[in-house]
Amino acid sequence: MNYLAHLSLARAHPESLTGNLMGDFMKGVDMATLPPGIQAGVHNHRAVDRFTDRHPAVLALKPLFSAPYRRFAGIMLDVSFDHFLTRHWNRFHAVPQDDFIRQCYAGLLTGLPWMPANMQQAVRRMVADDWLGTCEDFTRVGMTLDRIAGRIRFPNAFAGSGQVLVHHRERIEAVFLELYPALQQHVGELGLEDSGSCLTSPADSPDQSRP
Repeated sequence: MNYLAHLSLARAHPESLTGNLMGDFMKGVDMATLPPGIQAGVHNHRAVDRFTDRHPAVLALKPLFSAPYRRFAGIMLDVSFDHFLTRHWNRFHAVPQDDFIRQCYAGLLTGLPWMPANMQQAVRRMVADDWLGTCEDFTRVGMTLDRIAGRIRFPNAFAGSGQVLVHHRERIEAVFLELYPALQQHVGELGLEDSGSCLTSPADSPDQSRP
């Protein structure tokens, strides 16, 4: 799952939102220095990734991708799942998506002091460019993947992968519609954020590389 989906499976408070996004930015971060609520969010993020990666319907999609793209199939699916979540938002969530996105941006900005520098930069760009609000257009999926391809530090044929997704769009959408409610149930049953304290004030946090 990508940013929108991870945040949609978080709790509606800054520590949970921060932790559920921080799962993608943990390199060099000492988990023990984080508040319990953020730690719980990171664990929730990882549980979502494990469930997604092992889901039979997701595994069945990966052979659809030809060899040049198969290595990146997980990334391609994660980004496309955010598009389908936007498309079917009202099926799964009572809160209007625009309101949810505003709450996410506010919560993530509140959590900035706890974030590593690279995550702070990403969150500021996310808010400024409204990444969460631009998932509806499927062409944006391809643009996002092309940007990722440009950041890969080894020769690859990942650019243009959005066109590959177009060919399998209906099947990927069907898998998402099976996967996402199962994820919601799984997260609810695990309850990883039920006992985490979410009351730590960012004002009490250490000053972590604020730009």
